[in-house]
Amino acid sequence: MLDSYHLQVLERSLDAATLRHRTIANNLANIDTPQFKSQQVIFESFLQDELNARAGNGKLEAYRTNQRHLPFGNAGVAVPQVVSNPNNFIQNSGNDVDLETETSELAKNQIWYSGLTQLTAGHFQKLRSVIEGGGK
Repeated sequence: MLDSYHLQVLERSLDAATLRHRTIANNLANIDTPQFKSQQVIFESFLQDELNARAGNGKLEAYRTNQRHLPFGNAGVAVPQVVSNPNNFIQNSGNDVDLETETSELAKNQIWYSGLTQLTAGHFQKLRSVIEGGGK
């Protein structure tokens, strides 16, 4: 059974996938806009760093600037960020949206989102089974 932290990871991953979908859709909508710079969502590397840190010492520690400050860990989960694509090929119009790349990323994101929703639904189905007694 998933604990609350893992459920938070699933929730934040779904948020990142939704943001990625909107970002890709925006890139595709502006494929013919002169000087438009495409964007991408960075999330998985932040999440992996956080998971590695949690595995190392159990939690992420916050930096305290004064000994009188209360110690606390990072209770949240990595946050997705939207950044520009620095390595994209720029066309004559100054636009850097690549149709093949964007549609490929969209397909990967749809598969990823579907998997996340199945994991989340399975978690809640298990909870429901436990609550109802599972004897139906």
